[in-house]
Amino acid sequence: MKMTRLAATLAATMIAAGPTLADTLHFPNLSYRTGPFAAGGIPFADGYADYFTLINERDGGIGGVPIRYTECETAYNTERGVECYQSIRGDSPLVLQPLSTGITYQLIPRTMEDQIPMHTMGYGRTSAVNGEVFNWTFNYPANYWDGASVIINYLLSENDGSLEDKKIVLLYHNSAYGREPIPTLTRLSERLGFELLTIGVDSPGQEQGSQWLQIRRERPDYVVMWGWGVMNPTAIQEAANIRFPMENFIGVWWSGSQQDVLPVGAGAHGYKALAMHGTGTDYPIYEDLQRYVIEPGLYAGTGDEVGTVLYSRGMYAAMLAVEAAKVAQEIHGVANITPAMMRDGMANLEITEELMAELGLPNFGPAFSVACENHGGSGEAMIQQWDANAGEWNLITDWIAPDRELIMEMVMDDSLAFAAENDMTPACLN
Repeated sequence: MKMTRLAATLAATMIAAGPTLADTLHFPNLSYRTGPFAAGGIPFADGYADYFTLINERDGGIGGVPIRYTECETAYNTERGVECYQSIRGDSPLVLQPLSTGITYQLIPRTMEDQIPMHTMGYGRTSAVNGEVFNWTFNYPANYWDGASVIINYLLSENDGSLEDKKIVLLYHNSAYGREPIPTLTRLSERLGFELLTIGVDSPGQEQGSQWLQIRRERPDYVVMWGWGVMNPTAIQEAANIRFPMENFIGVWWSGSQQDVLPVGAGAHGYKALAMHGTGTDYPIYEDLQRYVIEPGLYAGTGDEVGTVLYSRGMYAAMLAVEAAKVAQEIHGVANITPAMMRDGMANLEITEELMAELGLPNFGPAFSVACENHGGSGEAMIQQWDANAGEWNLITDWIAPDRELIMEMVMDDSLAFAAENDMTPACLN
């Protein structure tokens, strides 16, 4: 019989024979299963929770210590996210996963003061790449500026190496999240000679008529989207309505899930998006998830998100957290690690192709290593394209590297400005 989500959460929390809270490794999740962005928050939270359940059920925890997984509902609201943080900061949270750029910006100074690591995988403050300033924040394997650069490099490859005189529209969620790629695209437009137009969409994003009228008038060669939640399918539908060539419409990795294209039906066919990891369930890890989590009814939520893009992303984030915890245990020679020890594990994490294969995720994500000067990983991403006929995402490129020289120049400018504003002396902790 399938367990309820509450029962499954309790099972994951108390999986060992009555361990005390002190005898567990606490991995909280600032989740959002309610609110206007729940469609994206639910599958990520499900994948995040299910991987920790797998580690408990199959491996008995990490280094023999069971995982205690908890969720605090933020509804993607920054104020509620800060309240969640305040409620768990004293409960030895090994790493925070806010899944919100707005919440991330608010928590960076708090986590620095409290010495609690935070992982903002593919979101958050991009300049957190600089570990000399942002000692407690990590954004591997890629960040927003990487993503913007990867899209432009892909378009260069599609146009014989030149975007001279091309017109590119950035359609963005009018928030800290959506505005993140603007500096990168602005610099690249100046360097490469394409015209950049930026068009904002107010949250949650259901009203886009005027924006697409402007796009139709401007007749851009490409539209790049930095959207989230209901903004994404609305934009894809509007693009279909004006018969914009869908193969010239490219979203960031937060605009490339089943939730974004299925509501549009056949009109979404050919739409493209960044992919920071593989798609589908054709990976050995899903056999273990089926055996230890799905079949016993221990899965989070309703179980209908297994294998979707955002479920896989949550699973990927949890996997990276578990591997960092293993490194921390090895560095410090203890199994029951503290948040400060977990930071050391994250700061020395190395993900190789061999390790990914051992974990049942061959060719799923890029190889990368973390160092003080780079908390951001490789920055690589792929391009995926939606096949509405088959109802699936297909990867159409290999890993594409960003312009790291440009990105790191921007990272240093922004991070050192942050350090100066906060009277900080940049220094490595490891």
